[in-house]
Amino acid sequence: MDAQERILLEDVFGITLTDVCGGALEKMSSSDKQKYAILKARLQKGEPVQYVTGMAPFCGHIFHVEPGVLIPRPETEELVNIVTSSMSVGSRQLNILDIGTGSGCIAISLALQKKTNVTAWDISEKALSIARKNAELLKATVSFECKDVFQASCTLAPSWDIIISNPPYICRNEAALMESNVLDHEPHEALFVPDEEPLLFYDTIARYGIDSLKEGGMLAFEINPLYAEDLTQMLKNIGYRDIEVHHDSFGKERFIICYR
Repeated sequence: MDAQERILLEDVFGITLTDVCGGALEKMSSSDKQKYAILKARLQKGEPVQYVTGMAPFCGHIFHVEPGVLIPRPETEELVNIVTSSMSVGSRQLNILDIGTGSGCIAISLALQKKTNVTAWDISEKALSIARKNAELLKATVSFECKDVFQASCTLAPSWDIIISNPPYICRNEAALMESNVLDHEPHEALFVPDEEPLLFYDTIARYGIDSLKEGGMLAFEINPLYAEDLTQMLKNIGYRDIEVHHDSFGKERFIICYR
């Protein structure tokens, strides 16, 4: 029995490996045995265990996931932790915008912090439906909006204290290096950018941010390590300051924090 099957048994049926050794599989009801067989078959076809169980851990919470949203990654938890530790403590609420929210894991995790007012955008109605479900389950207050960042413009006075995003950043020419369970099951529109425009989303979000962030406001990205230097230069050119590149737990340049 491999690790994914053990996760399936524990998350869906509450059966641990110790229980299995004690004969728990044989004691399952006929309906549970049938359900287990169906879910196990999905695993054997390469579907990610998080989609099969419908659950993914993130920042100490369990999020509902299904095809149509990216599975939350531990690296993205690190981005949330960096932003949280950098948030200035004061009496007023911080206005935070999460662009490309997907399952809502970033927005909801930040909304569960004290003194935050969080808005989350996504272009996918399905993703927003899943994110709203997660906010309801976790009792988080987030304003979800179906909005395309490429159509966004700042028509009001700067309003955001923090803009955070984990946008699509994998070039199509990198697909050959990726695992099949990711390529075959996770939404490509949330993964890939054109080979000729690797900074497409970063440039668009950064230009929106330079107009809509308050003075001293933070812009925070998860990034493709291949383009950390190019992205740093781009942010300087747009007008951001105090640009910091942070490494993930694997030592890769994975995050950029900067300020308006």
